[in-house]
Amino acid sequence: MSGANRGANVGGLSSGIDEPNGAAISATVRLGEDVRFVLIAVGGGAIRVARPIALRHLRHLETVAINCDTRVQDCKEFDHQMCLIPEGGGPADTCGSPLAGATLARAAEPALRRLFDQVHFVTIIGSLGGGAGSGVLPNLLELASERSRHVTAFVLKPFACEGERRAIADRTLGRIHLLEGFSDLKSQNRAALHVLDNQSLVGSFGSRAFRSVSDHWAQLIGDYVEQNYIDVAETFLRSMIAPAAPVPIDVAPPISAIGPGVAPPTEALPPIPAAGLEAELTFEVHDALRPPPAP
Repeated sequence: MSGANRGANVGGLSSGIDEPNGAAISATVRLGEDVRFVLIAVGGGAIRVARPIALRHLRHLETVAINCDTRVQDCKEFDHQMCLIPEGGGPADTCGSPLAGATLARAAEPALRRLFDQVHFVTIIGSLGGGAGSGVLPNLLELASERSRHVTAFVLKPFACEGERRAIADRTLGRIHLLEGFSDLKSQNRAALHVLDNQSLVGSFGSRAFRSVSDHWAQLIGDYVEQNYIDVAETFLRSMIAPAAPVPIDVAPPISAIGPGVAPPTEALPPIPAAGLEAELTFEVHDALRPPPAP
């Protein structure tokens, strides 16, 4: 995805706005630059889910893949790839241990923190049950909550037949619910946690669930990000800068069939609180349109 696509103007929006002091401002609000949207996938399973989303090249959206495996550097469909390695070098692998993943996340905290510089809306996909997803994800959520205005987390829970991995996932969910920064953001309606349980697909997909799970969650999450963040942001900015031509949108993600004759489950993710999103965008737009200080 090109930087031009990520930072494209909203329909070339530009307007002169009268400030209380009578000074006219001419400015362009750039989604993807003045207001940034970032999607981060952490863990091998999450990267598999996020790959089709990255390939959709959603406008204004930056994508990041994080893992404790050097193969993440081959994920060229993402805008950025990050491999977490031990401080003293050595093999970048957690051997499936969340404790090892958490240790690597703490060592890489300065780099992880920079991911959220000037980022306003963050979507994080984490695959629970392994070293990277269960170990790195809680640390990443806390950093995102400290530095971003709105955080949505999608956590992927393993199938029941995966035994220990599913038990690790449950313990990680317990940790996430105790995260102070993320919980504070949730209490302000500025953060949300969605648990996507692979086991819920077995009834509809049967034996095809293992092959179809990534595509299914990718469709659901990609539509959610596009319709609840990007479409809403574009519409809201148009209503602020050019109120004569508002564009209505449908915020309910469509549910489409995956595979011949197989309809996915009818789960629908709740939209983010519209009032909260509009408040954040109002702040950003006013900040972008504020006149420069007098020399």
